[in-house]
Amino acid sequence: MNTVVLVGRVGRDAEIKYFESGKVKANFSIAVNRWDSKTKSEVTDWFNVDVWDKQAEFAGEYVKKGIQVAVDGRIQQDKWTDKASGGDRERFLIVATSIRLLGSKRDAEVL
Repeated sequence: MNTVVLVGRVGRDAEIKYFESGKVKANFSIAVNRWDSKTKSEVTDWFNVDVWDKQAEFAGEYVKKGIQVAVDGRIQQDKWTDKASGGDRERFLIVATSIRLLGSKRDAEVL
């Protein structure tokens, strides 16, 4: 089963793209903190998130830098050959099925 749930802060505003087919895609990044027991400190992992259709339109309007979000989805691996170097490349990204807004950074500072 390929399922992921992430809670973190948005690193950049969602960028929305409209395709001729009528499909809509939004892309943004989130920072997720975790505890590293070896270094005894918090570490931040960054994830790129793609979301499609109605959720993409929602993200384009509401997903802004600094807002805390919960993302449900799956991990996808993309592979390609770099045109400049000819080398094989790959990246992992999160394909979201739902996004929930949890609050802004300003909201957290007030508490």
